[in-house]
Amino acid sequence: MTQPVDTGPKRVLLSWSSGKDSAWTLYQLQQDPSVEVVGLLTTFNSQFNRSAIHGVRQQLLQLQAQAAGLPLFEIALPWPCSNEQYETIMGEALEDARSQFAMDAVAFGDLYLEDIRAYREQQMADTGLELLFPLWQIPTEQLAQQMIVGGLKAAITCLDPRVMPEHLAGHAFSHELLKQLPDSVDPCGENGEFHTFAWDGPMFKQPIPVVAGEVVSRDGFVYADLVFGGSLSLFNKSLSRLDESPSAVNKSLSPFSGSLSLFNKSLSRLEGSK
Repeated sequence: MTQPVDTGPKRVLLSWSSGKDSAWTLYQLQQDPSVEVVGLLTTFNSQFNRSAIHGVRQQLLQLQAQAAGLPLFEIALPWPCSNEQYETIMGEALEDARSQFAMDAVAFGDLYLEDIRAYREQQMADTGLELLFPLWQIPTEQLAQQMIVGGLKAAITCLDPRVMPEHLAGHAFSHELLKQLPDSVDPCGENGEFHTFAWDGPMFKQPIPVVAGEVVSRDGFVYADLVFGGSLSLFNKSLSRLDESPSAVNKSLSPFSGSLSLFNKSLSRLEGSK
């Protein structure tokens, strides 16, 4: 009998939004010995250089990828962008990504919206790629608690003021936030109530220092800006030291002692009620 050929771990490209769901999906994949995450795929608004939905500065997504030790495949979208344009750009980008990463599958951080999943499956039906949904149908109250207890740190960067209070823009994703959410709001914001930026957690080699920027209302949503609050040279130096000696995590973070004071001061703002 012919023995099956061991081709090694499944090569997975992860769709990356910068938020908690993407970050937690990465963490789940990192713990699965049958897969190898080979890169992160993200879209951004080319007019503003910010992530397409979350409104996060593209620089911060690049730093997330560095902190995760993964290449970031960036897809520029025009503004405005029609659905036809989006599908054309994404189709071409996916082929480019396949050439670069030779992936077997693409993973998404979707939680339970059937129409979103069906759309992804329809659009990618002819690609030959497997689609993975590691967080699919985990009860979101349970999932939110798992993220927080598991060490994920994130802040709200965008919210819909029609369904939740504006003052929660910029708030940390925390037990306190969950208590303040209206009963009608999903604990993970899966219905678009809010979006986040993940700046620390077990999926990253080190935190991404951020400080709170201005809060603005635009196109019916409230956006809380985040700005890199550290030194790029120290950030990169710290990562290189981690790559050389993963056991030196605590020492590698010491170069941030100066900027972390600003970072912690900012977090006190993020974690408090505004």
